[in-house]
Amino acid sequence: MRVGVTGTPGTGKTTATELLESRLADEEPAPNAAANGESLPDLEVIHLNRVLEAEGLYTEVDADRESKIADLEALAEWLAGRDDVVVESHLAHHFDADRVVVLRCHPETLEERLLERGETAEKAEENAESEALDVILSEAVEEHGLESVYEIDTTDRDPEAVAADLEAVAAGEREPSAGEVDFVGYLT
Repeated sequence: MRVGVTGTPGTGKTTATELLESRLADEEPAPNAAANGESLPDLEVIHLNRVLEAEGLYTEVDADRESKIADLEALAEWLAGRDDVVVESHLAHHFDADRVVVLRCHPETLEERLLERGETAEKAEENAESEALDVILSEAVEEHGLESVYEIDTTDRDPEAVAADLEAVAAGEREPSAGEVDFVGYLT
């Protein structure tokens, strides 16, 4: 089982997957998982951006955006053979996965979160527009198909609830959903 957790920067991926990681370490598998015929495998959470940094798996640094350009081929090789994992990154949808969760957040809230964590106004605005245009969701659906994509709106949700939703996706307790969140009104 491989679950990708992706989304625009600032949607809550790292926070939710760190909580999921704690839940998986502290608890038995989800009780409903056995009832519907599936069991939650012992999943390892991989924070792919940390791997990119630690292993130097990028091709260059974009000085204008103050970000590293990921070497997707090298990251795919690094991930090869790793099963029973949750892969967290805004890039996670670019890799093989059985299920892909796209975390979403209202663009205004997203922009505020990014500014609070020290991103430039330009970068925060660019990411908010990307979120309004469903860029990552569209890429995930194109890569994995509607039947494998799960959309979760994190805008007004407690991170614990988001982590519980991630656990439900991994356990097969939640139906795929894509295209249910609509932020296009932000652009008008």
